[in-house]
Amino acid sequence: MVHVLVVGGGIAGLWTAVKAADAGHTVELVTKTELVEGNTRYAQGGIAAALFPDDSAERHFADTIEAGAGLADPVAVRVLCDEGPARVRDLIRFGVAFDRDESGLSRGLEAAHSRARIVHAGGDSTGAAIESALVSTVRRRAVRIDEHTMLADLLVEGGRVVGARVITPSGELVERRADAVVLATGGTGCLYRHTTNPSVATGDGVAAAWRAGAAVADLEFTQFHPTALAAPGTPLISEAVRGEGAVLRDRDGHRFLLEVDPRAELAPRDVVARGVWRRMEAQGGEPVLLDATALGAAFLARRFPSLDAACRSAGYEWGREGVPITPAAHYAMGGVVTDLDGRTSLPGLWAVGETARTGVHGANRLASNSLLEAAVFADRAARSLGQPGPETGAGRAPRAADAGHEVVDRAALQELMWTHVGLERDAAGLAAASDRLASWRAPEVRDRRTAEDRNLLDLARLTAAAALARRESRGAHFRTDAPLAASVARVTVPAPAGAASREREAA
Repeated sequence: MVHVLVVGGGIAGLWTAVKAADAGHTVELVTKTELVEGNTRYAQGGIAAALFPDDSAERHFADTIEAGAGLADPVAVRVLCDEGPARVRDLIRFGVAFDRDESGLSRGLEAAHSRARIVHAGGDSTGAAIESALVSTVRRRAVRIDEHTMLADLLVEGGRVVGARVITPSGELVERRADAVVLATGGTGCLYRHTTNPSVATGDGVAAAWRAGAAVADLEFTQFHPTALAAPGTPLISEAVRGEGAVLRDRDGHRFLLEVDPRAELAPRDVVARGVWRRMEAQGGEPVLLDATALGAAFLARRFPSLDAACRSAGYEWGREGVPITPAAHYAMGGVVTDLDGRTSLPGLWAVGETARTGVHGANRLASNSLLEAAVFADRAARSLGQPGPETGAGRAPRAADAGHEVVDRAALQELMWTHVGLERDAAGLAAASDRLASWRAPEVRDRRTAEDRNLLDLARLTAAAALARRESRGAHFRTDAPLAASVARVTVPAPAGAASREREAA
């Protein structure tokens, strides 16, 4: 039995903590804010799994591979799709009340799925239902829970991770020793001016792992959700709304996506997001409209109660009028490289959930696979704790000292990333972004805000470098000066100044 430090309180971290405690390990869970805060809570669309008689893991596998644009790891995808149904049944045992109809579990269709296989809870509150059930479950276990405690850096001794430095609620920087550290800190949406992610999504685990010398990959692949409400906080308008029949129209009322892809609103997210982006550019930046009026106000209120409340709060009656939407950074396909059991390239370190790069998503995540990935691979990681197993590779040299001269400004960084490392990119913009990022330096870490700003600067540099090195358009990475990918080859991607280069897949 080992002492496990889990960093993060979303589905991946909670699942790992529960299963590790059940296996007899000593478990400590730290989370940056309250246990209920994080990306999981805001997941609306649901969780995908082949649970129904007219579906199969093989069909789910094929849909996921296609969405990944040639870069999804088929072995990892096979694990996801084969083990996914059992993990959904685990959620039911944990107390998640998925929506039901006269045939049993109700299900919905989302973009790029060949079958209706998305199960929801509370209509559009799936993530919140899962988070609530797992929080209740973990509190019934012998797990030490430290809220308002943020990861600062990993402790590495003799090439092995032996714990972490964390910032306590009082602002003190302390060490927490552990036999195994599991990073489950979520994504990187706060790199961008518009994001559907909560303010905690500053990529803390990915940045800390990279500084410690762990391998990271695929950071150029950021998924932008096509439909966030163009209102303060950019709340997500679930893809399930389009799955029910809502359409997108420009300011003249024209349903423009039919000219972009024959699947229109149900095309893959990257296709829809770029179509929206370009139409907004043609309209001088004015948002396009999500038209759900054909569904009726009563249906919308019943099927999407949280979204109905969000629209009303912003002043829109979406049952009677179109609502303005914009793309927004939503999900990071890349992260800390892991094997099928969550092990990273550094002994003693695991990564799960959006922090990890399992290879499941490739260049573009299939809708509603994120919660499933977190559950499947967190379960595998928990089972591998304390067990001997192959490492995914050698650790790399830790990051060198920052050479920038001006302390980074978060708002300026987010605007720079949105403009030059967003939905559409080119070499000139990426080079300009890289130069500007190199001119900044991270603040001295004194508290949560300064620690987050350091992480965002590290990740912005890595993301811009990866996007500049991938001289093709593939999945969520779209270069206006490069062709659509036709094949995959090996290239070396330079990391920012002071970091080692890394090998990765690119055309």
